[in-house]
Amino acid sequence: MEHAAHGPSPTLIKDMLVFLIAAGMLVPAMRWLKIPTVIAFMLAGVALGPFALGHFAEEFPILTFFSITEPEAALPFAELGVLFLLFLLGVEFSFQRLWALRKVVLGAGGTQTLLSAAAIAAAGWALGLDLAIAMILGLAFALSSTAIVMQLMVEQKRAAQPVGRTSLGVLLFQDVMVAPILIFVGFVAMKSGANLGGVLLDALVRGLIAIAVIWVLGQFVLGRVFRFAASIGGRDFLMALTLLTVVGAAAITYGAGLSVALGAFLAGLLVGETEFKHQTEVDLEPFKGLLLGIFFMTVGMGLDLPAISQQLGMILAVLAGLIVLKVAIAYLACRLFAGGHKVSIETALLLAPAGEFAFIILTAAQSGNAIPAETATFAAAVAGLSMLLTPLLGQLGRRLAVRAAEPVDAEGMELTDPSEMENHVVLAGYGRVGHAVARILANEEVELLVLDRDPEKVHKAREDGLTAYVGDAARTEILQLTGLEKAVQFIVTVDDAIRARDMVRCARALHGEIEIFARAHDGSHAATLINAGAGHVVPEAIESGLQMAGMSLESFGYDTETVRDLLARVRDEEYRRA
Repeated sequence: MEHAAHGPSPTLIKDMLVFLIAAGMLVPAMRWLKIPTVIAFMLAGVALGPFALGHFAEEFPILTFFSITEPEAALPFAELGVLFLLFLLGVEFSFQRLWALRKVVLGAGGTQTLLSAAAIAAAGWALGLDLAIAMILGLAFALSSTAIVMQLMVEQKRAAQPVGRTSLGVLLFQDVMVAPILIFVGFVAMKSGANLGGVLLDALVRGLIAIAVIWVLGQFVLGRVFRFAASIGGRDFLMALTLLTVVGAAAITYGAGLSVALGAFLAGLLVGETEFKHQTEVDLEPFKGLLLGIFFMTVGMGLDLPAISQQLGMILAVLAGLIVLKVAIAYLACRLFAGGHKVSIETALLLAPAGEFAFIILTAAQSGNAIPAETATFAAAVAGLSMLLTPLLGQLGRRLAVRAAEPVDAEGMELTDPSEMENHVVLAGYGRVGHAVARILANEEVELLVLDRDPEKVHKAREDGLTAYVGDAARTEILQLTGLEKAVQFIVTVDDAIRARDMVRCARALHGEIEIFARAHDGSHAATLINAGAGHVVPEAIESGLQMAGMSLESFGYDTETVRDLLARVRDEEYRRA
């Protein structure tokens, strides 16, 4: 009796090798050419998929070894990538971060996302699409690419500038909207013939039940189990428990008839509230990147190039309409809630293309038969091409912003007038700590104004190219002259505990919503500064102890990553105790 062969098929092994070659060699080569990672994986998928090199494999058999033969075999791994993306999004999500940017997040982000979704859905409905399909497309195209936009901002050292903060605020609101959108898509898929109002109500009820179950488990079970696993098993058991948390939460929401991605997002929110937040982020980051790479490669492999070429004119027309519509709405939203013309036009052009979540939404809708395959293919082509345009639109926005700026003095050596500054950082103290802070922020092109009572230190700051003035930051009239009312952060680095407390009080009284960072000697001093109005305090004694402990562990042979994770966990505990 013959036995069937065991193990993976040769085709699957060959496809795995092709993917790993793409992830390890082709994508890094495209990154070297300054192509964003998401776009690089998509282009690799297009090139290696069945509609490019794979299309010619029958005629030229050698191409079989350089193309993906069975793209569907990668789908389970791609879906895991989506789960990890939503989970880490939940881990990184912070209500404190959201509150700090609430005007931009809720104002500009809410206006841009909801108006864009409504306008795109209305356009699709007017063109003859079913209302539910038009709404799904509107919600998918309203979102922008967090991965590409913020990567561009970081590479250009502009993430801390007004355009970076505004883009981040809008993208934060969009990220928060992903889970509700996926719930909506899931229920439309289940009840495509039902009344949309009933679908939404049913989604709300089921969603609340699932969220309640996950929340109870997270509040009363999750932390205890994580601490138990850490005490007896170390990182291996923590990794297994993290995977159980992701998949288990996804199973709960799936059992309630909701999106598995929603469960992963909720699990991330709960883990993010524990002391294992940083450990989880570091452990899952490589897996997320690789599995998301598979997802975006499958997106690229799914782009039917012959079909797209037959509809190229229509695709380009829809793409142009999408860009124009989103630019207009994003510009309006940013002008109303985020800043002037320069910031608004650049941010609007950065946010105009679709983003990675468009593919996740379209995939979920197509798998649930909520949207026809040909419509999903057409929409994916529009989304993919728009993402390819993101760097170019960003350059166009920057040029338009520069053209709209006021002329600069020819010598370029004049100090900025504080009355003309906005969204800047006021730094009180230019000693050794203040100098280190200023150096890092200036390297990232943050607009900075330095105050110090010592003329020699102010002279040194000016020699370093900073806008600096002699003045006591504990005096209201001095802080008013710095334009503190229009600043976004106030940083206190002075060594004198009493002066530091007075500076914090003065700044908080003058600007009730500004973010205040302060340097403290120890936990007691930190508590005093927090009571005075500081939002973020760094106790030197704690940081010194952590650094010395870290060096000690490294000398015993601990690897750097393990030490960093341990210090991050202890730092969170010490800061809460302080």
